[in-house]
Amino acid sequence: MDRRQFLKYSGFITVSTATTGLAGCGGGSTQADPALPPAAGANWTFPQSIASGDPRADSVMLWTRALPAGADPVGPAPSAADVGLRVLVTAADNAAALGSNAALSGTMVVDTTLALKSAFDNTVRHKVTGLNANTVYYYQFVAGDVRSNVGRCKTAPAADADVAQLQFAYLTCQDWSVNHWGALANIAATEKLDFIVHLGDYIYETVGEDFQSGAVESRHDKLKLPDGTFKHGSSGARYATTLADYRYLYKKYRTDSRLQAVHERFAFIAIWDDHEFSDDCWQDAETYEGSFNADGSDLRQPQRRRSANQAWFEYMPADVSFDAASDSVQNIKIYRDFQFGKLMQLVMTDERLYRSDHAIPEAAINPATGKPLGSLGARYMVPQDVLAGAEAKKMAGGVSIGADPLSIVGILGTTQRGWWKDKMKSATSTWKLWGNEVSLLRMGLNGSDAIATLLALNSIATLAGKVGTTAAAVGGNVPVAAALVAAVTAGASNTVAQAAAGAIAGAAATTAARAAAAVGAGLSAAQAGIAAATFGAAAAATGAEAQATAAAQTIAFGWIKPDVQANKAASAFVVASGKQAALAPFFTRFLLNCDQWDGFNAERKDLMAHLKSNNVANVVALTGDIHSFFAGTVNDDFDAAGGGTPVMVDLVSAGVSSDSFYTYIKSAADSLGDIAALVTYPLPIPVPGVGTLTLPLNLLDYTMGKAAPTVDTLAEQIRVQLRGMLGAAGLPEAQLDPTVAAVLAGLKANSAFSVTLLGLAQQLASLGNNPWLKHLNTDAQGYTVVTLTPGKLVAQFKQVNKLVGGNAPSNVVARVTTATVEAGKAAVTVA
Repeated sequence: MDRRQFLKYSGFITVSTATTGLAGCGGGSTQADPALPPAAGANWTFPQSIASGDPRADSVMLWTRALPAGADPVGPAPSAADVGLRVLVTAADNAAALGSNAALSGTMVVDTTLALKSAFDNTVRHKVTGLNANTVYYYQFVAGDVRSNVGRCKTAPAADADVAQLQFAYLTCQDWSVNHWGALANIAATEKLDFIVHLGDYIYETVGEDFQSGAVESRHDKLKLPDGTFKHGSSGARYATTLADYRYLYKKYRTDSRLQAVHERFAFIAIWDDHEFSDDCWQDAETYEGSFNADGSDLRQPQRRRSANQAWFEYMPADVSFDAASDSVQNIKIYRDFQFGKLMQLVMTDERLYRSDHAIPEAAINPATGKPLGSLGARYMVPQDVLAGAEAKKMAGGVSIGADPLSIVGILGTTQRGWWKDKMKSATSTWKLWGNEVSLLRMGLNGSDAIATLLALNSIATLAGKVGTTAAAVGGNVPVAAALVAAVTAGASNTVAQAAAGAIAGAAATTAARAAAAVGAGLSAAQAGIAAATFGAAAAATGAEAQATAAAQTIAFGWIKPDVQANKAASAFVVASGKQAALAPFFTRFLLNCDQWDGFNAERKDLMAHLKSNNVANVVALTGDIHSFFAGTVNDDFDAAGGGTPVMVDLVSAGVSSDSFYTYIKSAADSLGDIAALVTYPLPIPVPGVGTLTLPLNLLDYTMGKAAPTVDTLAEQIRVQLRGMLGAAGLPEAQLDPTVAAVLAGLKANSAFSVTLLGLAQQLASLGNNPWLKHLNTDAQGYTVVTLTPGKLVAQFKQVNKLVGGNAPSNVVARVTTATVEAGKAAVTVA
């Protein structure tokens, strides 16, 4: 076509069709309204720069915001008559102009005038159609004499095209108020991408929340909501409430030149998660602690929800529909899919607007306290059996009234779930990727095993001391003393234990013979077994201290741990700890995060059954939300024997800047006494010239299922955190890496680290929680780059370094972990 078409959608989205490029450079232009006066003069700015999104084989959405030069860049657009703004698009190579406002060169395939309307906060959304597939285009907006920066975007390959490779990044969770955005600078400067997927939490609706109180780079000043509502009372954290609040957040975030640079270079395919409206929200309901109605139900906020919807629509370059005149909170539909040749179909879901309430509401009364559960017990650390019972009860209620039972305990809603199934079943591409906000992976914890392990670990020092003391009373014979202590620990009297220890010492040097001798001396078979095993462990060690330690470990893990596992709160060792009442609630299986798919297990099983029964292969979820890196399989039924059968893979990316999942769990665990050892360990680290730093070592990874460490991998785990602490202490960045290397070398030579702490981490890893998790790093920030070919998907988890003083690090990427999914296999390998 050598003409331009111009249409209006809902008075806001405009559409033009590109020419074939045969017109002269610049071509003519078609105005939205012939009577619309063009913007004139040099008094214009583009404070949020430009953006593109939703690249298809023949179209892309372009976005900008223009203001008179004197206007507040993050304030409301000044009321004024509508004026015309030009947009130019060319296929000519303008890569050298990226990052500048140099005039576009080459033949223009689009040169048209758009309406700049204050009613839409002076944002412009323009869809260009008629583009060539798999082609890089450059674009620019012009207001009067002022040009925006140059933008770049690339259209998708044609649906029937053979595609050798795609490369893209996916991002999530970019809180302005904590840490840094160095990841964005690194993406703009170094990554060669076809597009970017953003999985939500593009903004955070709260200002001054506890999780936003950590260190932040100096270039990010404090946010100031125009309106805002206090979360509690008349002080403290506020949350966005009005359209002006939500617009302000997008405008403020988009003033950062690094985020601008990423938008200028790559088209975004974006979805939202919760913080674009309200933390852990469902539909139009907020779930902040204590924000219940008088009847205990969650506070519904339809106008706030509609404001959040509108602001996202205005500021995201997404090709979606929005009805500003509708009174419904579902006045926008953002779930959609994209085809990239025969290689990939990308399905993006909305996991907030249609989801049901959490199966256990936050307002549910905790019988132990008589107060509402709040998030702990409803969304986090939820007893698995309680959740399953609540879900089954709700589903039964749905059936009784003729409703879709999954809509009452689901995330997607009936319509979107059906759409998702149709898209997956009918997809003809090799790979089916799912833009999925919250993780599909089971993240559970066997509380009984965990407490048993902790009590066993805590007993080792005491037991070793008893062995040493007893040895002095039996002529220094540590193995005999070890057998005696083991028998007493197992419930034998001192008299019988002494006789049994002597009998063991005189028996043949086999465990069976020693145990038989101990039974003959009066021990039960179980008591004799642990006494004989402990004697053997001590005898095999060299030196009295090593013998006592070996004996203590054998008793702890050969008797105390199994006893606690079997008898739980009634175990004599739990009673003896003096913490029976405090520990009793933890003797069950827990789900760590029920705001994600673990809290909606029935619908997850239904989706996996659909994939399995229809032989839909090569399905990989791209996930954000939880501020961690994870890789693992999603199984058809995690509650089945062996955890079920793998159906697909979930690859979870850490947040760009938001505080890590480990940080959140550590804050909660700090009040749990001994249980905190499942999550964190205060590691003192002496640093010459700096002093002793106390690093909160992440043990949560091992508790959740990370492979048992070696001394080298344990030291590597703390490298990024140690570097950050040294940077916060004022060490110049040039000295950080060599200092970290020297400190870690010293740690590895210290037995408190290489023996005691290593043993703790190894024991937690041996709990065997979540064997489907093949990689986890719960204390990280960063992003993920995917390289996709017909034969495999390779995801590079790029963890970034911490702040250095008040600045993002110049050496941004700290480590890269690679997860590989081979075509035809529902499995992932990690290196």
